Amino acid sequence: MNDFPSDIFTEPQGYSVDTLSMLGPFTGMAGIWEGVRGLDVKPKAEGPKKQAYVERIELQPIDPQTNGPQLFYGLRYHAHITKPDQVKTYHDQVGYWLWEPATGNIIHTLTIPRGMTTMASGKTTATAKQFELHAKEGDPNAGISSNPFLEYAFKTVEYRIEVSIHDDGTWSYEQDTVLKIKGQDVLFHHVDNNTLHKIGEATPNPLARK
Repeated sequence: MNDFPSDIFTEPQGYSVDTLSMLGPFTGMAGIWEGVRGLDVKPKAEGPKKQAYVERIELQPIDPQTNGPQLFYGLRYHAHITKPDQVKTYHDQVGYWLWEPATGNIIHTLTIPRGMTTMASGKTTATAKQFELHAKEGDPNAGISSNPFLEYAFKTVEYRIEVSIHDDGTWSYEQDTVLKIKGQDVLFHHVDNNTLHKIGEATPNPLARK
């Protein structure tokens, strides 16, 4: 059962086009950020390895998005990560954070150039300072898709991210990518965490600049 309306075509009317004022739980994430104390625990042949990393992430508001009567506000993001004092890209990621005010549903999409994409979902409130999103293999609404080699060797079976918005203006995340690694009986928890400090303001979405 679902609570979807019988009219799936009529779009909402009279909603705000100023996305920055309508981001709900993502309000504290809009802008350009840097985190210099990231920690990654990744799988290697000899066992888990800890790796420090530096992250720059830009989250910019998009125009309100409608699917018939459904309305999303959101942020488009690009995260670029390097090892400390290095130029070479360690991790690159793009996607969206989406907030549906009518239901409290939140969505986090991520795509990385290793041939993998994920859509995680959760539920929260507009004023929440902490929230969690989850994706799982085989879930038609919050799933994971990887290229054939990753499916064979490093299959992601679950993904979880928890975000915390802090009173000092920073925000942080803890994420757990659960891997089924070829030849290993025990699932591997590939974990990452970082705290982001603002280095630049967000640019209003196109409709809000008119």
